[in-house]
Amino acid sequence: MTTPDAAGEQTVLLVDDNADLLELLTNSLRYIGGFRILNAPDGATGLELAVSERPDCVVIDVMMPGIDGFQLAHALRGDPETAEIPLVILTALAQEENRLAGLLSGADRYLVKPVRIPDLIEAIQAAIATSRAERERTLRALAEEGEA
Repeated sequence: MTTPDAAGEQTVLLVDDNADLLELLTNSLRYIGGFRILNAPDGATGLELAVSERPDCVVIDVMMPGIDGFQLAHALRGDPETAEIPLVILTALAQEENRLAGLLSGADRYLVKPVRIPDLIEAIQAAIATSRAERERTLRALAEEGEA
């Protein structure tokens, strides 16, 4: 993970194939949240940027061509180089089974579009604050919940 730069900014990678939403989120998170923002228009580019830039958090859309958001989260969690990067899924998929799939894929937080910018900023900050031990406990609890 990157450390805050001289201005104290944390880096957030936004991965979404909707260019208008990507621009809105970029501007909102930059100016309201004070984050340094990287953009990726698809999962493959998101994966490359996550590996090369090591952002403090990745915000991932689910429904994208090629590598979807769940696959991207799995890939990031499965690579020792990116396994500890906090992940937030931001999607239009509001069903409980999708939320569970998102969290089981390794996301720290799962938000449904449309989202209020303060809620997204709070989710990013909470994901960044989540420790590896907390992440593992959550995954174990979710796995047990899914088996019940």
